[in-house]
Amino acid sequence: MSLRIRRSEMTCPAHSLAMISKAAVSEADEVIIDLEDACAVSQKIAARATVIQALQTLDFGQKLVAVRPNAVQTHYHYRDVVEIVEAAGDKIDVLVIPKIETGDDVRFVDRLLSQIEANIGLAVGSIKLEVLIEGTRALQAVDHIANASPRLESLIFGLADYAGDLGARSADDQWGMFAYPKHKMLVAAKAAGLAAIDNVTFAFRDPEACQHDAERAAAMGFDGKWAIHPAQVPIINQAFLPTAAEIAEAQRLINAYAEADQDAGLGAIAIDDQMIDAASLRVHAKKLALAKRAGLIEN
Repeated sequence: MSLRIRRSEMTCPAHSLAMISKAAVSEADEVIIDLEDACAVSQKIAARATVIQALQTLDFGQKLVAVRPNAVQTHYHYRDVVEIVEAAGDKIDVLVIPKIETGDDVRFVDRLLSQIEANIGLAVGSIKLEVLIEGTRALQAVDHIANASPRLESLIFGLADYAGDLGARSADDQWGMFAYPKHKMLVAAKAAGLAAIDNVTFAFRDPEACQHDAERAAAMGFDGKWAIHPAQVPIINQAFLPTAAEIAEAQRLINAYAEADQDAGLGAIAIDDQMIDAASLRVHAKKLALAKRAGLIEN
């Protein structure tokens, strides 16, 4: 699994440089500049220039910088990707691809990116992918999607579109009615070594609802959550932080493993009746990376 931290992924409309600027100085771990749902049809083509301007001029600090183009099935998609990546590909960490339905959709984006990267002198594979699982076809194919490209770093559950595709009358009871698709996507992501990102809390003026959803997602095993308003970001970040006890345990196990390697050349050790090896330490390394990012421990 990638150790890149994605507790909070904040979306902002691609046509608004002002909103992108606010997101750039927010506390979010990742900023997603959105050409899809947050961008009106009349603004989609013109917004590409705004995205390029934002990428070339704004300081995003240590954040992951992502762009969400329009869906592969639309006539906007290929020009979104070509124009923006050719102009500012070196400023982009991730493309977030909506409305994915099959593994072939992911492979199409992968191949398109490879051609553009080679053309502009970027190392092929530099720009990573996150994909939205937000339809019934996508959920059926989620295992294939999760393993479709080495560029993939996370799967994201899109509740609103999934509910619409299902024909649900409401998306309010997300932890009851939608527990199955959330869990199925979560399992597929973790089995493929990917991060799993939970959907947004739509009531962005309700901090208690956001906290409840974020804590529930973290407890379930999600690695992060979408945000649509800066006020949601600190709530989400806190919910996905490890506890002091978890940090201490992670440090203990990692230190013990390093000592065993240095002193005896051991690649696996037993601690408290647990078998600890390089693979199992990845979970603990991620906890420490989160804690360092949040300033809970020194680098």
